[in-house]
Amino acid sequence: MFKEELIREMKKYFGDDQRRIEHALQVTNYAENLIKLYQKKDINSEVILYSAILHDIGIHQAEKKYNSVAGRYQEIEGPPIAKKILEKFDIDQEIIYEVCQIIGHHHSPKAIQSNNFKLLYDADWLVNLPEEYNLEDNKKPLAEIIDKLYLSDIGKNLAKDLFIKSSS
Repeated sequence: MFKEELIREMKKYFGDDQRRIEHALQVTNYAENLIKLYQKKDINSEVILYSAILHDIGIHQAEKKYNSVAGRYQEIEGPPIAKKILEKFDIDQEIIYEVCQIIGHHHSPKAIQSNNFKLLYDADWLVNLPEEYNLEDNKKPLAEIIDKLYLSDIGKNLAKDLFIKSSS
């Protein structure tokens, strides 16, 4: 596994953009937690962790090219950058392909149905939920939001544990 090496490459790529580095590290941490909680054998932890580390790697290029950080632009710009980084290491081409597919759709929850994708998507939302939704002030019940947003049962359960039980 090349987790630490990819983290170094991600940090080098983002330079002094501490916000993006911290986000990627938080998503990676949640991805590791979800992997540990997941009881089935139908996932690949390398794919999930590499995707977590590099999922937003296209954000600077999206800003430059489109003057926007919108998810669709990150999905366009991220995979070629991720592929270039991943190919620096002895990583199987099938893993690189899947990681790039996930990065190319990580804002499109219906696009890929694999459990690798679902766990990465949920890890990203575990970080994004407090930023995207005012958890104190939201009119819609938080459990309802979580049930709609998250793709895996363990992601939903962890989100409820983190955001509902702790706020009661």
